[in-house]
Amino acid sequence: QVQLVESGGGLVQPGGSLRLSCAASANVFNIRAMGWYRQAPGKQRELVATMTNGASTVYADSVKGRFTISRENAKNRVYLQMNSLKPEDTAVYYCYADLRVTGIFGQGTQVTVSS
Repeated sequence: QVQLVESGGGLVQPGGSLRLSCAASANVFNIRAMGWYRQAPGKQRELVATMTNGASTVYADSVKGRFTISRENAKNRVYLQMNSLKPEDTAVYYCYADLRVTGIFGQGTQVTVSS
């Protein structure tokens, strides 16, 4: 069974940067897109950014210009570079893979933006 493993979360001050990484645990040949979601306390999980195999991207309005998604398709890896972080970016960030007939999430990594 394919699993997604995230890394790179942590505590950062407002205005700082973090880079999240995610890798699939096994060779997967049917990934159509990969991306990131987040869930803040008391809120629903929301899309942050996604990238298809053809490098088409979608970003949440709240992160445009600050976050950048990238992928290594051959290695089934996805990254999220987060700059100019704000306290409202505090959440658990989940890696996501679109496997065409289903989708899977990783277990999540905590990002806390606080002074």
